[in-house]
Amino acid sequence: MTRAPQSGPSPVVLTFSGHDPSGGAGLQADIEALAGVGCRALTVTTALTVQDTRDVQRVEPVDPELVEAQARTVLADLPVAAFKIGLLGSAGVADAVASVLSDHPEQPVVLDPITAAGGGTPLAGESLLEAMRGLLRRITLVTPNSVEARQLAQHDDLAACATELQALDCPWVLITGTHEDENEVVNRLYGPEGFADRYTCPRLAHHYHGSGCTLAAAAAGLLAHGLAIPEAVAAAQRFTLESLRHATRPGGGQHLPDRFFWAPPKRGRV
Repeated sequence: MTRAPQSGPSPVVLTFSGHDPSGGAGLQADIEALAGVGCRALTVTTALTVQDTRDVQRVEPVDPELVEAQARTVLADLPVAAFKIGLLGSAGVADAVASVLSDHPEQPVVLDPITAAGGGTPLAGESLLEAMRGLLRRITLVTPNSVEARQLAQHDDLAACATELQALDCPWVLITGTHEDENEVVNRLYGPEGFADRYTCPRLAHHYHGSGCTLAAAAAGLLAHGLAIPEAVAAAQRFTLESLRHATRPGGGQHLPDRFFWAPPKRGRV
């Protein structure tokens, strides 16, 4: 997987997410992944976090009115080809995002429904989970891991989870299998006609901070380029896998993906 070829101006993707001071996840991950697939990122901060590569210690959601103002200001100035949503932080922020999206029904939207940090800290209470369920009617593709899928859909069986999420008017569901007890990582895509595809990749040796952000942002960027959802999902998974294979461990916790793996040399990049 290499960077998407460019034949004109980079498509613009607006991402709603939190700020991660470690740079492994959140807005910085989205910026890097979107750049990696040849897009320009617009960023709306939904929450400030206190975290490192080990875990999240604190989340302070941004005032919903300010979230909406950030988004509407840039949307009045720049044409956006797709949206990506990550950490929301509060039900009020989720509602503000839904309000913005209601004015842009033609653009694809990818939701990474973050409910917990990689270190295990919960990041979504029941009010936010309920708000995310309501937000799904604005979403084109939702990319939960298996734990998040079960929390949102309130089923144990993953196929039933996909059916439940689609019943909330989200046509495409990609459930990732990192947390499952399978020899390989198995990701399953469900579409309007039901089960659509199954993707497998080897289990890598480490734990990674920002892998879900990478996958969802790359998918949004590839949709902004005009790819159909199955093709965008497949390419986003290849991009994510290579980012993880090139990951490093600069701190004392999880490995951080290298979303610029495609841009040699490793030293002296300009």
